[in-house]
Amino acid sequence: QVRVVQSGGGLVQAGGSLRLSCEASGSFTSINDMGWYRQAPGKQREAVATITSGGTTIYADSVKGRFAISRDNAKNTVDLQMNSLKPEDTAVYYCKAEVKYTLGGVFNYWGQGTQVTVSS
Repeated sequence: QVRVVQSGGGLVQAGGSLRLSCEASGSFTSINDMGWYRQAPGKQREAVATITSGGTTIYADSVKGRFAISRDNAKNTVDLQMNSLKPEDTAVYYCKAEVKYTLGGVFNYWGQGTQVTVSS
């Protein structure tokens, strides 16, 4: 069993900052990619930022220069620092961990989601 637990988020004014954190725990061999995704009302879930186990990052164009993703492989954690927030960043944010097992197989596990609301 794998648990992916998120923390952080909340309500902030435009221009403010928030930090999201996520930890994966359970029985597995390793974690490949970790990432943050978001889903706004009436829209599809989209990738915000991802990071490989080697530290390679990819950002959505809409958040480049404002958000920063980081991870701690020893702790199986990933954080998302969000600066210069805009009302259009309002969404439910989800953490994803791509978990690898010794006997083979790679599975995606999702966090519970956390609301981020940016007021104008």
